Amino acid sequence: MIEVKEVSKAYGGKPVIENVSLKIREGCITSFIGPNGAGKSTLLSMMSRLLQKDSGEVLVDGKDISQWKSTELAKKISILKQSNHINLRLTVRELVSFGRFPYSQGKLTKEDWEKVDEAIAYMDLTDIQHKFLDQLSGGQNQRAFIAMVIAQNTEYIFLDEPLNNLDMKHSVQIMKVLRRLVEELGKTVILVIHDINFASCYSDYIVALKDGRIVREGSTETIIDSDVLEHIYDMDIPIELVNGNRIGVYFK
Repeated sequence: MIEVKEVSKAYGGKPVIENVSLKIREGCITSFIGPNGAGKSTLLSMMSRLLQKDSGEVLVDGKDISQWKSTELAKKISILKQSNHINLRLTVRELVSFGRFPYSQGKLTKEDWEKVDEAIAYMDLTDIQHKFLDQLSGGQNQRAFIAMVIAQNTEYIFLDEPLNNLDMKHSVQIMKVLRRLVEELGKTVILVIHDINFASCYSDYIVALKDGRIVREGSTETIIDSDVLEHIYDMDIPIELVNGNRIGVYFK
């Protein structure tokens, strides 16, 4: 279990996250939504120890995240940040193999390569696994990085705006894969996402942040609601039911 207790973070004396407490539901997709500057990415980074918190606790299986050895934490939590560019000319297969580093320390075993092959196949990248990353489309590139995370084989997967710069087709592909990770492999996925309709269609639980605080959290049905969304985004967002999904009509 991951539990956040009264976590805060400030930059230059300005609070970015203030006294946030949260329990992550296991075996679910939890989406962080909210306006720009709400603190979503900062919270995700503190929960994965990429960013040091100023105060409070992040507990992973009851132990503060600061007390975990890096190699052991990397077997528990994987994170994919927005800026996932690597300044090396790597093939897809080489990139995905990086996910096995916590286990192999760079000396991959037969079992490690089997995990790499499984992750590549899971993301439907087998045919292009020997291509270089700079030869791929944006959607293929994102799938390659998610394959690396799958190869890492962690219980918790953190994704910071995984749909950034992707078109509709590739965004849907990525979200369907995340659902499969939860339903087929039992993973727990936590992501920062801007589009409330993707959050609505693919999440089990939504956490809404505004001005560094959690203002609402709950099931999709309770958060994708006109009154709740107006409080979060300061705009009127009518909700329509489309194929059983609650869709915000915010473009009128």
